[in-house]
Amino acid sequence: MQKEKYCCSQRTKERTSDEYKKLINRLSRIEGQIRGIRRMVEESVYCTDILVQSAAVTAAMNAFNKELLSNHIRTCVADDIRDGKDETIDELVDLMGKLMK
Repeated sequence: MQKEKYCCSQRTKERTSDEYKKLINRLSRIEGQIRGIRRMVEESVYCTDILVQSAAVTAAMNAFNKELLSNHIRTCVADDIRDGKDETIDELVDLMGKLMK
């Protein structure tokens, strides 16, 4: 498992190997879908066909986000609340606002 720090947060998350594999597999499939859409544009495929594939990518990203959010709530958020870190609730509320734009 990789431990990279990103600009968004100083915190990191240890994921189980199963969680890591599931997320990486979903992202790999989405990457393949994006490459397919690019090829479609390069090959001048009809607009509606590209839009259908684009909608499939959006649905795949939504599924990825749901899985990641579910894992986040079950682990990070629940653990923080048990530890009395109520600021995590505000963080979750802010996150939900960003996801629902």
